[in-house]
Amino acid sequence: MSTALPSLAETIQKHGLAARKALGQHFLLDAILCGRIASIAAPLEGRQVLEIGPGPGGLTRALLASPAEHVTAVELDHRALGALGELSAAYPGKLTVVEGDALRIDAATLLPAPRRIVANLPYNVGTPLLIGWLHQAALFESMTLMFQQEVAERIVAAPDTEHYGRLAVLAQWRCQCRMMLRLPPGAFSPPPKVWSAVVHLVPHAEDPDPALMKALEKVTASAFGQRRKMLRSSLKTLGNAEAILKEADIDGTRRAETLSVAEFERLAINELKKAGGSAP
Repeated sequence: MSTALPSLAETIQKHGLAARKALGQHFLLDAILCGRIASIAAPLEGRQVLEIGPGPGGLTRALLASPAEHVTAVELDHRALGALGELSAAYPGKLTVVEGDALRIDAATLLPAPRRIVANLPYNVGTPLLIGWLHQAALFESMTLMFQQEVAERIVAAPDTEHYGRLAVLAQWRCQCRMMLRLPPGAFSPPPKVWSAVVHLVPHAEDPDPALMKALEKVTASAFGQRRKMLRSSLKTLGNAEAILKEADIDGTRRAETLSVAEFERLAINELKKAGGSAP
């Protein structure tokens, strides 16, 4: 780092960066906590890091101070560009700032491999961003992501627990998922009404057929769309529910929350076969 940086509070004031609810913004200003999140994503040596919604740059500073090869920060809020420009000047050649919507970016063209995502995600787009990345999970070595704690619990939940549902199945089918850190509302500016949590996701080595992922999305949408019903009823929207359940060797009187990820995969494989696609 070649130049001294102002504090994050000074940066927010200087650039008029009051958090906007419409953008789901809650800034993490504690340098120690930002450093802990960066360390969860380790090892970062030689890695290209993608950050989403850096805002005034608290986590960005920790990532730039890490051994990461390069950081690419995607920011929708035009007001933050000046603050991020100061960081870019302080770490010459190590930070690329992209103004745009993270839901529309193509990580494969934006930064080279090996890639890791490290981000305090805007609350209002965290889940759709994760679903999109699960479709491209083979592109990333890992994803270290902060969500509202309730969303984080839904990602790591086990079968037959309160938070187990579609998000848990999709995330755990593609990744090893671990909740690593919980943060109270007071850690943020402005404080949200709920706790937050960091989840570390490491994609499994195998890269399944995209058609199987789509089939799994379809099956889980039907199963959990009516989670109080037995599977033979909730899966009727797929057509031939009884046949699919029989082929997967799953009792149709069970409910969605009792199925393991592997059992949902079997249902997805049979749904794909029914649709005329190839399946493992």
